[in-house]
Amino acid sequence: MSGALSVDSRNQSMNKRYCLTLDLKDDPALIAEYRRYHQKIWPEITSSIKEAGILDMEIYLLGTRMFMIMEVDETFSFDAKAKVDRANPKVREWEELMWKFQRPLQQAKPGEKWLLMERIFKLESQA
Repeated sequence: MSGALSVDSRNQSMNKRYCLTLDLKDDPALIAEYRRYHQKIWPEITSSIKEAGILDMEIYLLGTRMFMIMEVDETFSFDAKAKVDRANPKVREWEELMWKFQRPLQQAKPGEKWLLMERIFKLESQA
């Protein structure tokens, strides 16, 4: 998977930014509950995110559509993160719980959740 490169001005290292999307079920009560879970995610989840080389993560919501931005370092790998997550009971529990609220996109293959988005414009690259 390719990502957009960015320079971290704090230490001049090259990081990548990934943007992903996923839908929530169209149920206001479930969406409210999902928001509550994300106001204070479990510490084990925060640790697993950081240990994977994810430097920053933001999730935005409009209606039922979510948009995630991940800033990662050079050690990050989607495959490695997935392997470690499968071996972590707390992450599996969190993912199972979150699936109560989430709905796969039409383009998703069986078992896929967050889908990587393609960047189609960047101001900086315009002449």
